[in-house]
Amino acid sequence: MEYSLVCHSLYALWSSPVKKKLILLGIMFLIWVYMLYSCVGYCSTMPSLVVDSYRGKETGSAVGKRTESSRADLMSRLLAKPQIWVDIEADYEEPSIRTAASRDLLNNEMETDRAEDWDELRGEQQRAPEPSAMSSFSNGSGSKKLPQAIIIGVKKGGTRALLEFLRVHPDIRAVGAEPHFFDRNYDNGLDWYRELMPKTLEGQITMEKTPSYFVTREAPARISAMSRDTKLIVVVRDPVTRAISDYTQTLSKKPDIPSFESLTFKNRTTGLIDTSWSAIQIGIYAKHLDNWLQYFPMEQILFVSGERLISDPAGELGRVQDFLGLKRIITDKHFYFNQTKGFPCLKKAEGSSKPHCLGKTKGRTHPNINPEVVQRLREFYRPFNMKFYQMTGHNFGWD
Repeated sequence: MEYSLVCHSLYALWSSPVKKKLILLGIMFLIWVYMLYSCVGYCSTMPSLVVDSYRGKETGSAVGKRTESSRADLMSRLLAKPQIWVDIEADYEEPSIRTAASRDLLNNEMETDRAEDWDELRGEQQRAPEPSAMSSFSNGSGSKKLPQAIIIGVKKGGTRALLEFLRVHPDIRAVGAEPHFFDRNYDNGLDWYRELMPKTLEGQITMEKTPSYFVTREAPARISAMSRDTKLIVVVRDPVTRAISDYTQTLSKKPDIPSFESLTFKNRTTGLIDTSWSAIQIGIYAKHLDNWLQYFPMEQILFVSGERLISDPAGELGRVQDFLGLKRIITDKHFYFNQTKGFPCLKKAEGSSKPHCLGKTKGRTHPNINPEVVQRLREFYRPFNMKFYQMTGHNFGWD
């Protein structure tokens, strides 16, 4: 009797069209909730599994294979004395112990560099668009890898412009701020360095840029110890113009620094150049390159012309894409020339539909420098430039 009543009640409930729809909707809702819960649980574990898998492979097979075969060679290279450099010009002197004034100036320059880094990072954050649901999902996938390519120099050569242009390419992922791992933060270890990198998918290249690496004596050995296959990119510029631009940057933050002329010369009467000033020293490209060639072959280093990056950005970007083994996606259609700033800008920046030019810290007006000082600097740099052209097999036309 009770059984027949229950059956009758269920039949009456099911026979009602409205109630039937409500029951079906309820069942579908429960199934949807269950599927969503399962998907969220699975997706939340994917990145860690990928990273653990990658780290396991790196610390296991890859490291294991190369440790025994390269340990002795690597140690011998790290401990080896640098190749003797025969000074090209008689009035060149190795930088001696810095005076108190030059030490103060160096500290000012380092503070200025850090301020520039923060300005660039803030600029990126301000122009970054709100992430969509799809981009958020994409950013959550992949894994963090050590960089396969690094822009190692030079300061005030056009490294920020190059990085911003390269980030348009879908197969390049780059960290925005300069990590300064191989010069200032090396003691933090490779795991710390890897965590700074963006996540990449299979086939994408991880990049970073820190222009001070090029002039850091320890940087080549340290990058080689991380990976001998790392591709290196150096943006070079007329060293005289570069030195003035370097001074202009410091002057914008520290208006009370000495004049360009007084910093350039050790002795104004004899015309002896003060190579202990970093603004001068950075531009002796041949001397710094000699240090890098102790650890990397020339075919792993690409030299980008800072001047042509302005006059023909698509052409220089084409060379960089070829060097990285990527399809030439960045072309003329991505650029327009900004007459006010005097350099090219992107029609559409990474992750944005709006045009983008570099920030106010780029393209500053240079102070007027005595033409005699400029001419003396050109005479000083000329033999070093000739040596650099010979080493790279490329005439950059600075003389």
